[in-house]
Amino acid sequence: MKTAGIRSQAEVAEITDPASVAPRDARELSRQFFRRLTELEEGTHAYQYARNTLIEMNMSLVRFAAGRFRGRGDDMEDIVQTGMIGLIKAIDRFEPAREVEFTTFALPYIVGEIKRFFRDSTWAVHVPRRLQELRVELAKAREELSSRLDRDPTVAELATLMNISEHEVVDGQLASNGYHSASLDAALSGDGPGDGESVLADFIGVEEEGLRLVEDVHALAPLMAELSERDRRIIHLRFVEEATQAEIGEQLGCSQMHVSRLIKRIISRLRRGMLGELGCG
Repeated sequence: MKTAGIRSQAEVAEITDPASVAPRDARELSRQFFRRLTELEEGTHAYQYARNTLIEMNMSLVRFAAGRFRGRGDDMEDIVQTGMIGLIKAIDRFEPAREVEFTTFALPYIVGEIKRFFRDSTWAVHVPRRLQELRVELAKAREELSSRLDRDPTVAELATLMNISEHEVVDGQLASNGYHSASLDAALSGDGPGDGESVLADFIGVEEEGLRLVEDVHALAPLMAELSERDRRIIHLRFVEEATQAEIGEQLGCSQMHVSRLIKRIISRLRRGMLGELGCG
C-alpha cells in the first residue's frame, strides 16, 4: 500500500518540457520535486524522473552563472556543460529540511565548478596555483590603472597598486603566457611574394645530442683538472684507451679489485661535481 502511495505521488504534476519552465515557476516546482525525492527510493524510475526534471528546470541557473564568464575566449557551451556538473552536485546534496532556497544553495556550486574549469583546464601548461591567482589579480589591476592613466601601466605602478614586488608582477606576466598556446601545426603565411605557407613547427629547433655532449665536456674539463695525475691516468686508460680493469692494475701495480674501487671513487667525485655545476647538488 505504501509503494502505491509513493507511485501515485510521483505521478502528480508531471512536466512535459521541464527546460521551458520559467525561472519563477521553477522555484516553486523545485520545492515540490525535492520533497518528492525525499519520499522516493533512489534508483527507481520515479526517483530518476524527479531528479532529471529538477536538472532541466534549473538549467537557467547555469546559464545565468555562465554569463558572468562570457568574453573569456572559451566556448560558452563548454562553460555551460561545466556548470551543469555543479548543478547536479547541488541537487544531489540539497536538503529541503534546512529551509534554504535552492537557488542560494546551488549558485556557489555552479560558479565554483566553472572557476575550477578555468583554473585547471584552460591553462596550456601547468602553472602553480599562486601564479594562476596572481594572473587574475594582475589583470584587474591593469584594467583599473589603464582607465585611470589612459595608458598601459608600468611594472612599478602595478606593483605599487597591488602592494607586491616588481619581481612578483613580472612572474604574473610570465604566467599569463601559459594560459593560451598555439598548435605546432598552426599555419604561418609568408610575407614576401612567392613565399609558401609554413607551420610553426618548421621554425622550432630540435635539441641536438651532440650539443649536450659538448656542454658536458666543457663542464667536466675543470673537474678533470682537479684530479691527481694517477686518477686522470686511470680515467684515460679506462674510457679513452678502453683498457680493462685487469690491464690497468698491471700498469699501476695493484689488483683489479682495487682498480674497480678507484674508478668508482673517481666517477662518484666527478658526478657530484657535475651535479653541482648544474645546480642540482
